[in-house]
Amino acid sequence: MHNELFSIGPFTVYGYGLMIAIGIFSAYCLAEYRARKIGLDDERVFGLTIWAVIGGIAGGKILYYLTILPQIAADPSLLYRDLMEGFVIYGALIGGFIGIVLYCRHWKMNVLSYLDLALPSVALAQGFGRIGCLLAGCCYGQETDSAFCIVFQNSAYAPNGVPLIPTQIISSALDFLHFGLLILFAKRWKKGEGQVAGLYFALYSAGRFILEFFRGDLERGNVGALSTSQFIAIFAFLFGVILFFWAGKHGGKAAEEASADTGEMKDE
Repeated sequence: MHNELFSIGPFTVYGYGLMIAIGIFSAYCLAEYRARKIGLDDERVFGLTIWAVIGGIAGGKILYYLTILPQIAADPSLLYRDLMEGFVIYGALIGGFIGIVLYCRHWKMNVLSYLDLALPSVALAQGFGRIGCLLAGCCYGQETDSAFCIVFQNSAYAPNGVPLIPTQIISSALDFLHFGLLILFAKRWKKGEGQVAGLYFALYSAGRFILEFFRGDLERGNVGALSTSQFIAIFAFLFGVILFFWAGKHGGKAAEEASADTGEMKDE
């Protein structure tokens, strides 16, 4: 795989960055389309996307720093070197989640409704992002003797010339499947606002917890016997399950009350 796709003069297009850009653009277009379809304010989607992306970048970087605190203590220049590299997806999810909540609170929008709108788009963006990981060779898997493997030749991250479990491909496929399930659930079975968000966290965390056992990259941090992502996945899964069942019982009522409050404010 080659991360450097092509160059135009001094400008180089990298596969990882291109896939991230495609993912964000696709997520935005999908959210705007779905907002119109389900009666949400599509004019707020652009701002929602910006706040989510900013929060995601900040959260991903902060959690990455937390996983390499000993290295930072030995070399503080790591705080500002390679600012565009080194992100932890759970930090990005937490930061993006906070960004969405703050944006909704600022504009007095129903948080649960817009989380349900946003998170299928997040799953879609993650699918493209993992293709970027494949092109760059990061987030690689353990060595394997299986025929289902990938061998990198020019990666700056993964071991070259060694058969590895293709965790990037598996993760990307799971993300796209996750996206499809969320859209299907939202259309056919959703009973209350917030259920799609709860389902997102439950499904993603369960899949990520298992997939972590097959990862081979070491700079992910750990909490005891678990990787940092596995440790967070436990709490994210519990949060998702609780939100899913709570929203099934109370999400509809909460949305009606929020809508009524918004209507009263507009009347005033």
